[in-house]
Amino acid sequence: MKKYLAELIGTFGLVFCGTGAIIINEVSKGAITHLGIAITFGLIVMAMIYTFGDISGSHLNPAVTIAFAVIQKIEVVEAIKYIISQFIGALLATSVLHLLFPENLNLGATLPAGSETQSFILELILTFFLMLVIIHTSQGKKEVQNLAGIAIGGTVLLEALFAGPISGASMNPARSFSPALISGNLQSLGLYIFAPIFGAILSVLSWRKIFS
Repeated sequence: MKKYLAELIGTFGLVFCGTGAIIINEVSKGAITHLGIAITFGLIVMAMIYTFGDISGSHLNPAVTIAFAVIQKIEVVEAIKYIISQFIGALLATSVLHLLFPENLNLGATLPAGSETQSFILELILTFFLMLVIIHTSQGKKEVQNLAGIAIGGTVLLEALFAGPISGASMNPARSFSPALISGNLQSLGLYIFAPIFGAILSVLSWRKIFS
């Protein structure tokens, strides 16, 4: 149960701090700024990796867990339990934010600024590169693994920084699902579930081809 609790708490932290930054930026009329939101996402991911990495691997993301299952780095049954834990953590985080900011309409939901096709392609490519960093740092030498939090958190920050204004730079089905469900903004949810999954799977298959 330690692993599943770690995934639940880690994903809670990611969604609570990341989408919370978006909500508070709206409430405070831009006090945090887009740069601040990107930094918040990057730092919370880094913090959760260094906190729970030794326990569960700190996936914090169903797309990551599915990709690891595809290349048999995690058993399917365990992957399902990971994903359930991640969604529960995300839903709890958005529920708390909804209680704190009941007047906020979107609750940090990811919504395309342009076409859904544009955001789908962006999310797929963003997740592809994020997963490359995740798989390589998790499977690399001990010195590389020690830098995983910085490398992965930095990648999240980078991608949120430049792609956030267009697609929201979710790269995480759980992160997008919970605010969409609780706020009722379900119209584009499909792309934020499938694009990261496809991107992550394509990434690990490419990694295995390159490094095997």
